[in-house]
Amino acid sequence: MQADAVLVLFCVWLAGAAGKVAQSRGHKLETYKQSSPIYKRSPDMTKSPMTKSEQLLRIDDHDFTMRPAFGAQCSLFFLQDFTMTLYLRHYWKDERLSFPSTNNQSMTFDSRLVKKIWVPDMFFVHSKRSFIHDTTTDNVMLRVYPDGNVLYSLRVTVTAMCNMDLSRFPLDTQTCSLEIESYAYTDDDLMLYWKKGNESLNTDDRISLSQFLIQKFHTTTKLAFYSSTGWYNRLYIHFTLRRHIFFFLLQTYFPATLMVMLSWVSFWIDRRAVPARVPLGITTVLTMSTIITGVNASMPRVSYIKAVDIYLWVSFVFVFLSVIEYAAVNYLSTVQERKERKLRERLPCTCGIGNPDEMMIDPQITGYGSMDINTTGNYGMPENGGRQERMLAQVALNDPQIASQVKPSRSYVNIWIDTHAIDKYSRVVFPGAYILFNIIYWSIYS
Repeated sequence: MQADAVLVLFCVWLAGAAGKVAQSRGHKLETYKQSSPIYKRSPDMTKSPMTKSEQLLRIDDHDFTMRPAFGAQCSLFFLQDFTMTLYLRHYWKDERLSFPSTNNQSMTFDSRLVKKIWVPDMFFVHSKRSFIHDTTTDNVMLRVYPDGNVLYSLRVTVTAMCNMDLSRFPLDTQTCSLEIESYAYTDDDLMLYWKKGNESLNTDDRISLSQFLIQKFHTTTKLAFYSSTGWYNRLYIHFTLRRHIFFFLLQTYFPATLMVMLSWVSFWIDRRAVPARVPLGITTVLTMSTIITGVNASMPRVSYIKAVDIYLWVSFVFVFLSVIEYAAVNYLSTVQERKERKLRERLPCTCGIGNPDEMMIDPQITGYGSMDINTTGNYGMPENGGRQERMLAQVALNDPQIASQVKPSRSYVNIWIDTHAIDKYSRVVFPGAYILFNIIYWSIYS
């Protein structure tokens, strides 16, 4: 407003200062007007500074609280995502705004004239928040053509609802809709339609969304019914968004897979190394719990299972089972050694046996070949001849004279378990099962 005032004062002053100059050159100007073809054209009322826009459009001669007798059209220009900023453009014809013009194709006005004429009362259905930008002034444009056609454009930011199905998150594709409707005028009073169909929507190719890729969008027009007021025309904008997966691969899937693979390292560690295997299992379990908590903290609380939940919880189960596997191995090893110790205490002296070493390597006596001895290893056995005592215990039990003194005679053979074989099988079963799970998971959700 201050800039307008300065401009007006400057123009008045300029006109007063130039008055005397105009008087001295008046006869020359009249001669130029008569000879120049520019001044022979008919005057344009729209260029006259004495004509106000209200007088030109005959604002006071009409009641603009009433709608015109023509339908309205819309087109959109997208700037942002959902929340999004858009240019909402309305087209309609109001013969009350027609004006005579010979040279000017149209007249453009700002928001001050908009308040004095009829404009469509559009609103966004299911919007949480919306506003018209007002920097540096209201971002509203009104363009009136001589025949009464009107273009009404405004810049709006809308935060609208989108019913998202997160069951496939983050490998999901969402379809959101923006709905536009007249608030007061029913279908009998106002007909809404898209001016050029899907071509009414234009997006800025320079703008990319951080989490989504806009795959496609289209427009539709339907009727909405309200029991208390009637039928209304409603314009729909449907756009399909596909979520970018790379961020979640780096932040969720890749760390979870590494934790599962790290838990498999314990299968190659000696089962007697309790300080090494126990902290490794606990660390992987706690890390998986942290990953699950972090993902759920950034997600809306829904009552159904998401795709990322399936992957994380299955990975957590694999990590937890690796800890349970070591607990089982350690427990069975302890039970086995306890029973062996009790069995040795009940056996008689083996001094009468000729050569214990030869009996140990004789498959006919011990039932173990040289390969069995080499492959069984020393896991869980003392270094001071624990394996020799085991073999001697079985040889003694196979001797009828000695077996009659110990009951039951074959108890040792029935309770003996190769706990080292559990780790060997786990080295194959765990990775194989996890790879199979990944194949099934990615084939379903990709």
